[in-house]
Amino acid sequence: MPHSIFADTGALLAAYNPRDKYYHAAQAFFHSDHRFVTTNFVVDETITLALNRVGHRLAVELGDNLWSGNLAGIVYVTKTDQRLAWDLFKRYDDKMFSFTDCTSFAVMLRLGLTDVFTFDGDFTQSGLFTKVP
Repeated sequence: MPHSIFADTGALLAAYNPRDKYYHAAQAFFHSDHRFVTTNFVVDETITLALNRVGHRLAVELGDNLWSGNLAGIVYVTKTDQRLAWDLFKRYDDKMFSFTDCTSFAVMLRLGLTDVFTFDGDFTQSGLFTKVP
């Protein structure tokens, strides 16, 4: 059974935006034999960005696939995760990590996940995670 890979907003959105430069890479990786997880915070961020970048129809399609678990399993951010995320947000004052990024870091640490499907460098800049593929 494959290990879980955390799916970040950029990768999720790229899979639904044919104009995204990472569209084909995202499509291929999501259709590979991997198990993906994400958080409810990332789902929120992804649907909001999708609405602004690709419109309501694709945002709804993406949201339906996320909320149903078809694209990735959803892990809910706990209060403990949020407290750790706030500590991480304050600690990384030399980075531009969003609070949502920090909640992702906290959940990944809780679940023991090290691999993240993303197209930005935030996760690797933390020194805690490995960008895949």
